Amino acid sequence: MGISVVVPAYNEAGRISSVLRPVIASELVDDVIVVDDGSDDGTADEAKLFPVRVAELPENKGKAAALDHGVSLAKNDTFLFLDADLVGLTTAHVDKLIHRYQEMNLDMAVGVFVNGRKKTDIAQKINPYASGQRVLTRKQWERAKQCVEEVEEVDFGIEIALSRLAARENWAQEYVKLEGVTHVLKEEKRGFKRGMIDRFKMYGHMIKWLFKKLHV
Repeated sequence: MGISVVVPAYNEAGRISSVLRPVIASELVDDVIVVDDGSDDGTADEAKLFPVRVAELPENKGKAAALDHGVSLAKNDTFLFLDADLVGLTTAHVDKLIHRYQEMNLDMAVGVFVNGRKKTDIAQKINPYASGQRVLTRKQWERAKQCVEEVEEVDFGIEIALSRLAARENWAQEYVKLEGVTHVLKEEKRGFKRGMIDRFKMYGHMIKWLFKKLHV
């Protein structure tokens, strides 16, 4: 089973290398796509230093649209989605997610942070449904697209929408602990004020799709 890794990235220069380095070292991965979602900080240039494919969107379309673009370019029908700002990710984590997905014959595997950083550990313990680290097939992704109608509208709510759909349709899924993994907070990337604004925007998308009716 070939695995395509899709990494959506918006202004992640200086961070994306820490994600790509362990990914390309995995023998289970044979296709890596970085979707630069309208960055203006050199994210695409940094990604091009690695043996990966880089797709550059002319403007910021949002996370769900970036993922969908990556899926459209993928050569395989099974995907591993990874956020571009992960800290502490290793090849062992990548392999663990993929192995668990394959060995348990899952419809979706979801990676959650454990013992990485108190703030992110707590957040994912409370709301594991929002994790961006997922293994699933093209069939599941296309099913999710059918249910949300407009992919660009979903943005950061895509993980919530996927989790709701999985629960409603009884997908076989498993939460996989990623020991020592965390991510960079938005306030650290963009400053406190802008970071908080972006965080509330993200939460807004998640809450919207937590209660929005899925077209199933």
